[in-house]
Amino acid sequence: MMDLSSPVMDEYEKLVSRMNTPRVVIDNAVCPTSTIVKVDSARKHGILLEAVQVLTDLNLSINKAYICSDGRYFMDVFHVSDHAGNKLADEKVITYLEQSMGTIHHGRSKSFEGLTALELTGTDRVGLLSEVFAVLADLQCSVVDSKVWTHNGRIASLMYLRDFNSGSPIEDPQKINIIEARLRNVLKGDNDIRSAKTSVSLALTHTERRLHQMMFADRDYEREPILKRLSYESPVVTVQNLAARSYSVVNVQCKDRMKLLFDIVCTLTDMEYVVFHATISTDNDEAFLEFYIRHTDGTPISSEPEKHRVILCIQAAIERRTSEGVRLELCTTDRQGLLADVTRTFRENGLNVTRAEISTQGETAYNTFYVTDGVGNPANPKIIEDVRQRIGLSNLRVKELPAMPQDNSERDVQAVGLGGAMSLFSIGSIVKRNLYSRGWIRSCS
Repeated sequence: MMDLSSPVMDEYEKLVSRMNTPRVVIDNAVCPTSTIVKVDSARKHGILLEAVQVLTDLNLSINKAYICSDGRYFMDVFHVSDHAGNKLADEKVITYLEQSMGTIHHGRSKSFEGLTALELTGTDRVGLLSEVFAVLADLQCSVVDSKVWTHNGRIASLMYLRDFNSGSPIEDPQKINIIEARLRNVLKGDNDIRSAKTSVSLALTHTERRLHQMMFADRDYEREPILKRLSYESPVVTVQNLAARSYSVVNVQCKDRMKLLFDIVCTLTDMEYVVFHATISTDNDEAFLEFYIRHTDGTPISSEPEKHRVILCIQAAIERRTSEGVRLELCTTDRQGLLADVTRTFRENGLNVTRAEISTQGETAYNTFYVTDGVGNPANPKIIEDVRQRIGLSNLRVKELPAMPQDNSERDVQAVGLGGAMSLFSIGSIVKRNLYSRGWIRSCS
């Protein structure tokens, strides 16, 4: 029997540690327009999501990606650029990226230590956020950070709170019960007794992944939209089985945007699918994605109802973050009741908040709201200006949505099949050539 305290065992443990530690290479020389990030690691369920999460948390655009995790290893190549479409030039960002990718097994995310997490789901309606923030202000709760998503008539929000008077996490069980009860009454309205939910905890999680999980658990993908969608083209998703290799192949074609890959991979991971191979490419503002997946037990999708469910869930994952309406950015000195006052002004002027991002840095509040009118139409510009007058022209600004960076020379143009559906073979051929060139399959024919 080997002595566990022997030097030989120490060297073995070091070898195992090195084999399981992701190896990261960042190359700025090969591609003229993108920084290439290569990651090799031992394979485990969820590691692709963790890698993509690091990139999206840095607000990097993923222009292309080649993914393979067959066998015992995970090997990815990402072509990334910053928000302006340029290669990464800041050495601090590059160093942070190397360090974060090198520790993806640990699932790092933004820290909300010292805050209380509040989760909310329910039926969306005009003025709902105003009522929620009014309750929190009345109960002396400060919202330090929050994200709010709406989709198909449902709302999900994850808020991080602290006590206004003490600045400490909210831990008193009696106060937590009061918060949950009052907010549940607000969320259920007149007809949502069963599905309105509130939950308060000290648990830390990745905010956007948790929002996807909350919406998925609320089955938003099965519901019909209540409000109009503004000039929005639904993503095209197809699912086919590749019987020869026991894969299910998921193809997605939609408008390109930030964090698109994260949203799709997050949903596949939480539905207990494993991505074995994938390719992602963009052309102008269009994104083309193909995933070779199996269940965690190694089997492909087995029925037509399951295929349909996968299609609905991926479409919902893409749509949840779609920015509907006018983008309003609020930057002002933070104070107790600020969010309640601002959202009450929106409600009194018939504006509906379709998405919101709340953050506080020191004494300053940085908040972003996307607003439409009460039925989902574009908000009247005069009403927007009236709202700005009431809140403060210098505090609340109208911000145009940023254009997606374009570079035709570095992006593959994909074929589109009849009826707008993406051709399985157009992107599949790229995957096969890529896998063949790396020696991971025997033939690319």
